[in-house]
Amino acid sequence: MRLRSLLDMTDLGLGLVTGEDELDRFVRWVVTTDMLDPSRYMSGGEFVLTGLQWLTRPEDCETFIANLAQAKVAAVAAGDALFGEPPPELAAACRKHRIPLFRVDAKVAFATVTETINRHLSVGRAADLAAILDRHRQLVAGGGLGSVLELVHRTLGTPCWVVSSIGRVVAGTSDELPDAVRAAFLSARRLPHVFSYDGTRYSLFAVDADGTSRIADWFLVFQSDYKDWPDERRALTSELAAVVALERARLDDRQSAEGRLAQELIDLIMSEAKPAEIISRLELTGLGLSERYLAVAATADSGAVRPGEVRAVLREILWDRSPAVGVVDGEAIALVSVGGEQLLDDRIHRAIETLEPGLHSSRLAVGISGAVDGEGLRGAVEEARYARRMAAERNEPTSIVRHDELATHMLLLASVPDEVRRMFRVRLLDPLSSYDKDNRSDLVHTLETFLEVSGSWTKCADLLHLHVNTLRYRIQRIEELTQRDLSRLEDRVDFFLALALR
Repeated sequence: MRLRSLLDMTDLGLGLVTGEDELDRFVRWVVTTDMLDPSRYMSGGEFVLTGLQWLTRPEDCETFIANLAQAKVAAVAAGDALFGEPPPELAAACRKHRIPLFRVDAKVAFATVTETINRHLSVGRAADLAAILDRHRQLVAGGGLGSVLELVHRTLGTPCWVVSSIGRVVAGTSDELPDAVRAAFLSARRLPHVFSYDGTRYSLFAVDADGTSRIADWFLVFQSDYKDWPDERRALTSELAAVVALERARLDDRQSAEGRLAQELIDLIMSEAKPAEIISRLELTGLGLSERYLAVAATADSGAVRPGEVRAVLREILWDRSPAVGVVDGEAIALVSVGGEQLLDDRIHRAIETLEPGLHSSRLAVGISGAVDGEGLRGAVEEARYARRMAAERNEPTSIVRHDELATHMLLLASVPDEVRRMFRVRLLDPLSSYDKDNRSDLVHTLETFLEVSGSWTKCADLLHLHVNTLRYRIQRIEELTQRDLSRLEDRVDFFLALALR
């Protein structure tokens, strides 16, 4: 039931104070409260009746309405019994938070309003129950989303689709859908959104607008303008979105054996495991043995896009190649078989760029390695992570650095056997790390800063906030512990490479 319908129930004595533009909201239930903060008891869509007993000072109006807005209630109705009419501060707070405000005539009991509205809601729910159960039965019976959408198409006469954020048609009336529809979903300021393309109007709905970022969500597409639909058809979209969300959760591999094995493989590569042990795990993940692999590393720079959602984005981009994807320290890492697709890195690059409109204030940084054989997987992951760090330094919404953009020394290091790289790093840096740990000093950071400024004593001392003499003492201690001379170019290069291998 929509709020607009309540105004037609003249026996309820409801009058609209403010919020005429929001009257198409649906009412899910009626709740009566006189708590200043009842939000923890709300789940969204409630028609809230209040006698204003909580109102002790004008500022309480803002507090009360802000709490209800956060809980996503449908509207508020204030009784006239206490103040005669809703206070102006209450109306102002409702306008600010876009919450429709009704007044209830003092002659009408709240119980009458509650009983009348809930009776109408129950009748509507009973009428829809058979169809709801039938759609759910079809899904459980194995028909999948395709059969559900076909039923919706036959019932409503409207073609409909479920589409991923990169434009893949997950299920639908047909496989053909303009790319512009995907772009419209990502860039829309508010959902649902009506989009017109080539004379056809499409209505776009998020599957999980509140719980999933736009770039990782699926969305519903209907080939018609939802603003022209009757109430029961609009109500169907929420139900259908819930069914689609369940299906997406069922397909999420994180709790499956394959998903757990993929995470274990990524963890193994990030550890000190030997190449032979890594290769033995490949086939268990479903990735399979192949001649060549790519590694992809990706992060988002804000909490609006969580690491698990970045992981989902990589899986979606590579959905047809069964990638092994995991998350380590907030960074999503994917391994994928190149197979016969020679331009796989181009495909990843294009897909990431198409997501830019959906990032809004976030930024997505991605690094892509070169192709390697099974023994080079750790080097490929390190190369992808290094490329991702370079991408993150760019001030761009989507930044992708591929292996051919990396410095030549990183390509060289990625091709060196794991044991050689580990021994090289340990021999040079372990004496310094151990000394730092035992003495609470900062020799490793001092060395890194010294090399970054090309050995400039003054610049290094300024960056570290040290006296030059203190810096000279630290450099001398580094040389004593490592038996190297930082005035020699070759020793500086060795230290630079060892630091890059961390």
